[in-house]
Amino acid sequence: MSAPHTPPGDRPDKLPESGGLPALAALAGRFAAVAVANVTRPYPYAPGHLLRGPEDLVPPRHHHPAFYGSYDWHSSVHMHWLLVRLLRRFPDRARTVEAAGGAAEEVTEVLDRHLTAAHLAAEADYLRANPSFERPYGWAWLLALTAECRALGPAGSRWAAALEPAADAVEALLCDWLRRATYPVRHGVHTNSAFALGLILDSAATAGRAALAEPVEAAVLRWFGEDHDAPAHWEPSGQDFLSPALTEAEAVCRVLPQADFAAWLDGFLPGIGRGAPTPLLTPPVVSDPADPQIGHLVGLSLSRAAALRRLAAALPEDDPRAPVLAAAAGDHLAAGLPHVVSGDFTGDHWLATFAALALDGPDGGGHDDTGGVGRVVN
Repeated sequence: MSAPHTPPGDRPDKLPESGGLPALAALAGRFAAVAVANVTRPYPYAPGHLLRGPEDLVPPRHHHPAFYGSYDWHSSVHMHWLLVRLLRRFPDRARTVEAAGGAAEEVTEVLDRHLTAAHLAAEADYLRANPSFERPYGWAWLLALTAECRALGPAGSRWAAALEPAADAVEALLCDWLRRATYPVRHGVHTNSAFALGLILDSAATAGRAALAEPVEAAVLRWFGEDHDAPAHWEPSGQDFLSPALTEAEAVCRVLPQADFAAWLDGFLPGIGRGAPTPLLTPPVVSDPADPQIGHLVGLSLSRAAALRRLAAALPEDDPRAPVLAAAAGDHLAAGLPHVVSGDFTGDHWLATFAALALDGPDGGGHDDTGGVGRVVN
């Protein structure tokens, strides 16, 4: 496809190299601008809609009046999450962005236009009518967006209220799927089960759906609790943006006590952080960031950074693996961050979300109670 480009003023020559909230604060305005540009851009768009007849040949906004932009439904949902997260963390830096033509655009006005009761009722109807649509990745991001709006407090209450029917639909679909799913999906793209379940565990309580924790935890333990000797030497695959091994470990660390998780990790990734060489600790080579599939590997650096940070924090303080994993997280962040705002739509429509996860991520196992995805590590 011919990819639209971010305006030159939004292309930084150098992005901050340090991690944590200070780096995200420095990037908040750029990330908000690229998110607004994408969620309001209707094309190019890759619909996930099954065509049952010629009557289904309609513009994306027909089915998705809230999430019609940013190339695909899940990217639109999580770029809305990014906008709300930035408003919560850095309201002075992310409230107003430069829109097309140089005009100023209020982020809250964009969210008000998209996250209306009518628009989200239509999204909820679509989810119910298409029960495998965006399963489970988009579902998880919808709950994360709901949680982030609620965490914003009164300023986000109107968006949170509008999201309730869609979140209800996701909750029902998720519970039905977990009852029927015999096996997890383990590969490193959107249908990866572990990443979605972990995101849901981080978001469910703040999204007002604490009851989801029980079936999701049960699925994590049923699918992954007995796993051992992960084939880490197979990673990465050529279009991964998630690590099958690290997403699984990250999901398990959310549900096991610290000592039990440390022992489980010994069996799952033997020797990691203790001298055993593993590709999981080395950032992937990205030969062509602008290629839509090879460019996924930029996202892999960012998602690995977030996972490695969480795993390091989930281990006991005296565990020798923790500093090794934390250092590898820094290496991955340094490798991925310069590509996040490139001016190329193939990456710009989604990467900033994963950069935010890596920079404003969780600090260990267990459930997060701060709203949205994870607590802060500096």
